[in-house]
Amino acid sequence: MAIDELQKQTNINIQEKANLIWEIATHLVGFYKPHEYGKVILPMTVLKRFDDALAPTKQKVLEESKKLKEKGFEGEICDGALCRASGYSFYNTSKFDFARLLADDKNIEANFEDYLEGFSDNVKDILANFKFADEVKNMVKGNVLYVVIQEFNSKKADMSPDKITSMDMGYIFEELIRKFSESYNEEAGAHFTSRDIIYLMTELLISPEKEEIKENGCYKTAYDMTMGTSQMLGCLTERVKEINEDADLTCFGQEFNPETYAIAKADMLIKGGNASGMKFGDTLSEDAYSGFEFDYIISNPPFGIDWKREKEAVEKEARLGYDGRFGPGLPQISDGQLLFMLNGVKKLKEGSGRMAIIQNGSSLFTGDAGSGPSEIRKYLIEQDLVEAIIQLPTDLFYNTGIATYIWVVSKDKAEHRLGKVQLIDASKCFVKRRKNIGNKRVDLDDSCIEMIVQAYNECRDELYENGNLAVESKVFDNAFFGYTKVTVETALTDENGNKILKKGKPQPTKGKMDSEIIPLQENIDEYFAENVLPYNANAYMDRSKDKIGYEVPFTRLFYKFVAPRSSEEIFVEFKTLSEEESALMKEILGE
Repeated sequence: MAIDELQKQTNINIQEKANLIWEIATHLVGFYKPHEYGKVILPMTVLKRFDDALAPTKQKVLEESKKLKEKGFEGEICDGALCRASGYSFYNTSKFDFARLLADDKNIEANFEDYLEGFSDNVKDILANFKFADEVKNMVKGNVLYVVIQEFNSKKADMSPDKITSMDMGYIFEELIRKFSESYNEEAGAHFTSRDIIYLMTELLISPEKEEIKENGCYKTAYDMTMGTSQMLGCLTERVKEINEDADLTCFGQEFNPETYAIAKADMLIKGGNASGMKFGDTLSEDAYSGFEFDYIISNPPFGIDWKREKEAVEKEARLGYDGRFGPGLPQISDGQLLFMLNGVKKLKEGSGRMAIIQNGSSLFTGDAGSGPSEIRKYLIEQDLVEAIIQLPTDLFYNTGIATYIWVVSKDKAEHRLGKVQLIDASKCFVKRRKNIGNKRVDLDDSCIEMIVQAYNECRDELYENGNLAVESKVFDNAFFGYTKVTVETALTDENGNKILKKGKPQPTKGKMDSEIIPLQENIDEYFAENVLPYNANAYMDRSKDKIGYEVPFTRLFYKFVAPRSSEEIFVEFKTLSEEESALMKEILGE
């Protein structure tokens, strides 16, 4: 795999095409605000992509449509024949295409509506999610419809599949969304994840299964619960096909944003993939894949986003216990990312399912023992589902510079991973970008990804170094992350210092309750005797209030002490800087 080469595809021709489309948006100036350009340009780009794809078989479809009408056939009964004629799972029976639309500027509105009406229902669904009918009316009102079609029909705007691959088209859509997002000061990362991160995630998913993928008759399913424009699924498919071009990977996804959903479905139609597997809706409250199980799950759900909108539906399903998706617990209302984690776990195929999912740091430690987040971590670790957690470099995402982590979750742990969790610190494994894109200041190149995947596959305590790049791996028993929160009371005493007992039990002193966090791997009684009683002889434990908690103190486990510089070193540096400043001032003042 040459990830660096694949990354280069985002430059030159892809950038040129995206810039060309962006320039078309300038014709909307005055009638549309910059942040509204996407309402027109994105669906028009999709339409032009469809138009160019269907061009070689246009006449054949028209002839087939005429024959079917003459025989009295109409509606869905014709779909199969028309799709076979078009060579795709969609078609257009209108006599118009982009070129023919330009022949009659006086009737552009009626002709364009005829053109849109000629599409198959699956394309109409895409346009409906773009709310494109409203924009057509607006373009007519603003007298820009003809001009926009004209610009999209230029030779430079050719988007036929033989000129632009599905992968390249994905890049173009990503670049357009980024530009439109920036014009509205919106976060581009809300829509897509950069390819370097996706390539790493795909390698983590499939690297243990390469030999299985090479086998004849390999059939796998993949799911992205927050699919955006479906580029994660696209990259995963691409990688599986690199290993075995005859392998069958059927993709499924769900997306809440109607525009990105429409792009995802359009992309899948062009590729000839499972377009019916692209579902619109809120994954948390409108699960489109209830009861489904998948071989692979790859996802970057939103983090730091509340789930107030889905609260009623989520709590209703939580009451189903483990028959539903949220049996282990519910996270804080302000951050729903662990809900997506549980949704993914529920949908992993028993005995084989694997998931790569991105989370921020709060999933590692938020919540006290007994809280929802802690109970979710407890479930994941005690059920031995967590293979590895990889800390990524900061400044890797378009919309945030915070620390992020890839969790590799599996229902098919290898024997050497049973009962263990691998932590990988890859925060120092990156290359700096020449030009920042939003908050994205660094990339993962081939060397970075190879090092991280090597560390993951070898699953041992090891420091990997390659020049300035460093990846550190540590492996822990599951129980290492668990602890018992024990309530410690101070016994009431009489004037002689003797404990006051009631029914043989000591009575607590009000206002002196405390707690101790005791690792699961330690004996509680021994810990209490060694760490509490020497400092409070009247202390006792109320074991009825014990709570088991889990957290992953990632930063602490990889912390390395760096001694502060000596005062002498600091003084020398200060003196040198002071002398340089004095010399510079003399030069400026001419003294």
